[in-house]
Amino acid sequence: MLRCTVLDDYHGAATAFADWAPVSNRVAVRTLPEHVRDETQLAQVLHDDEIVVIMRERTAFPESLFGRLPNLRLLVTTGFRNASIDMSAAARHGVTVCGTASGSRPPAELTWALILGLARNLVAESVALRSGGQWPNAIGTDLAGATLGLLGLGRIGADVARVGLAFGMHVQAWSQNLTPDQAAAHGVHCARSMHDLFSSSDFVSIHLVLGDRTRGLVDQAALESMRPSAYLINTARAAIVDQAALLDVLQRRGIAGAGLDVFDLEPLPAAHPFRTLPNVLATPHLGYVTRSNYAAYFTQVVEDIQAYLVGRPIRILAGPR
Repeated sequence: MLRCTVLDDYHGAATAFADWAPVSNRVAVRTLPEHVRDETQLAQVLHDDEIVVIMRERTAFPESLFGRLPNLRLLVTTGFRNASIDMSAAARHGVTVCGTASGSRPPAELTWALILGLARNLVAESVALRSGGQWPNAIGTDLAGATLGLLGLGRIGADVARVGLAFGMHVQAWSQNLTPDQAAAHGVHCARSMHDLFSSSDFVSIHLVLGDRTRGLVDQAALESMRPSAYLINTARAAIVDQAALLDVLQRRGIAGAGLDVFDLEPLPAAHPFRTLPNVLATPHLGYVTRSNYAAYFTQVVEDIQAYLVGRPIRILAGPR
């Protein structure tokens, strides 16, 4: 029997949302509900495994970890992109890396949950109601007539744009490759620059893929250009935003607030200011955590393993070019 470990299965979803019977005669599966942050400890846990399944980018697989896992032959990640895997190292160590499909709707839906939560101060209002506090506490921000700025207009950004238009918002977008014609096809205005997008939007929502060009793209200058009444929403990847600069501008109330679902270090440390700042609405990386996404993820994980076992791997992720 080959050994397979599913990492970071916080919800017990791997076995709840997929049927592992097709590989059960050749693969012994275990799931780990707790995150293992220390690489040495993780290498010990996975040392005898031929197959490892990882959830998005919760656990990094750098060169140093591949070097400690002599038996590893198949690494399956949920999703088709995972910036935390050193693909060159995987190839050097003879490890096949496969992915799964994922939907664009769940992250777009969470984006709107954060926008609405910020605009109407929902968490504080709910807490006050439950505790018998003031009725109500704050005056909400209108979405109709406000400007929504989208940093990225791919599948998720386009879904977010449609909802913004339905709310009667002026929607604009910018990315390094976005053209006015592409934006117009979605009913969206193409901003001239990232600076213009940030300085003229009431809500800025990030929907870019993390890569060399986007890492740290939202820097101190971009954040400082935002209106004091504006909100930043990030359901993409934390590293797209300079986290120290974001913390600084939030603490100084340079912007009205932020809705954050992604962080440099996950799970977020208990004492991190993002857990307690009153102008931050934070969620524990829930963007993709839905029943339909989990069913798609783990059903295709089993398919990936099954295909690998018969020597015809599918959904192979390409390495650097």
